Parts: sequence; structure tokens; C-alpha cells
Amino acid sequence: MDNETFVQLLNKVNVTADEEQVEQFKQYYEILVEWNEFMNLTGITEYDEVLVKHFVDSVAVKKAIVDISKKDTEIGELLNLDTEVSIIDVGTGAGFPGLPLKIAFPATEVYLLDSLNKRVKFLNEVIGKLSLTGIVASHGRAEDAARQVELREHFTMGVSRAVANLATLSEYVLPFVKSGGYFVAYKSGEIDEELESAKKAIQILGGEVKHVYKFALPDTDIERSFVFIKKTGNTPKKYPRKSGLPGKEPIK
Repeated sequence: MDNETFVQLLNKVNVTADEEQVEQFKQYYEILVEWNEFMNLTGITEYDEVLVKHFVDSVAVKKAIVDISKKDTEIGELLNLDTEVSIIDVGTGAGFPGLPLKIAFPATEVYLLDSLNKRVKFLNEVIGKLSLTGIVASHGRAEDAARQVELREHFTMGVSRAVANLATLSEYVLPFVKSGGYFVAYKSGEIDEELESAKKAIQILGGEVKHVYKFALPDTDIERSFVFIKKTGNTPKKYPRKSGLPGKEPIK
């Protein structure tokens, strides 16, 4: 895929990128495949696939925000990615979606959290090589990090593309989101049943499902859903529960 085609794909999800940003995405890809040779970062390594399934997918939340804000102006103002909106990416792995969001929207303040120190070292390598500022990669479990005063209920926007059911993800992410902010979960196209079973947990954690935005990734048949959960009140202090419990025993 040439640069022009990549830029056109980004445009289809309401994202513009200049030459420097395109070059940063290419550098990110190169470091990703280099490190992937000795540690498991992604099963997707072919250039075009990484551009679409990781990079475009990560920043496509901009399209959701733009379309939703036509009816809900608050979302457009609060989650304006062209401003210094604070974002935490919980269980970021190889940096998705937080790192592509930072590249595409340099004004954002991004905090990447992952439980594996090797991945954090990779993230810091990318951050350094790309000369990114206003972004931090931190090693820690969500269950522990959410107890830190400087992180709890601090962020305007929480995101996660981690593989876990929505009740579990909500327990991991909502404690970091400030009242009035949003947790945006990146999910597959089929979300209805999972969403229904997670509603009680979301409510207990101080959240409320406001919007579910479904679409297909540009020029693919890959179905995606973004679940916008508004933080309507403080998360009770006992959440998240101790390490491992949110995954083993989701709130019901």
C-alpha cells in the first residue's frame, strides 16, 4: 500500500495525516515487526494488514465521535481529539489503540498501561524513535494502577482494544475515567448479547451505555463496534477487585 492510499483510508474515518505522521506510522510498523521477531506482539505482520487492522482500526474512533456528535454535541466537545484530551489505554499490548491515536492526534495526552514489562520497553522504544511527547508507557496491572490517587478517575477518555468481555473491561477501565468522561470499548461487530449481560456491571461501576456505533473498516468486510460508556458517578472504592478476579468472575 502506498502512502496516498493509506491517507485515503484514514480520510474515510475522518482522520487527516501529513507526511510526518505517515512517516511515523511507517516507523512504528518497522519497529513492530523488528521486535515481533523475538517477542509476541502481534499475529498480523504484513504491511497492508497492519495499516488497516491495527492503525486505521485504532483511529477509527474519530469517525464514531464525529457521527455521534451530530446528535450528541457533548461527545464532540468532550472527546475532541484535536485538543489536549487525556486518554488512558488499558491493556495496550503493542500500543493499540493508544499509540496510533497519539500519532494521529498529537495534542492528546496519552497514558499506555500494560501488565508485561517487555511490551512497555517496546512501547518506549517506539515513543523515543518517533520523538513523541505527551505520552507515557507504564508497567502495571489495571487492578493495582487504579488504586493510585494520581490515576484514579483522572482521564477524560478510557479506551481498550484488549480481548475480554465488556463487564471485565469495564471493571478494568471505568475506575480511571473521571465523572462525565467516557470509556470507549473497541469490540467486534456482534456486541448485542455481550452488551446486555454487561449492563448491570457497568451500572454498578458508575457507568451508563450511551451509544453503540457499528461500522465496517474501510474497504474491508471487518465489522466493528464502539461502545461509548459515560461515567455518571464515582466507581465504588472496592473496584477493581484484586488481581485476576475481574476476568475470572465478571460482575453480574
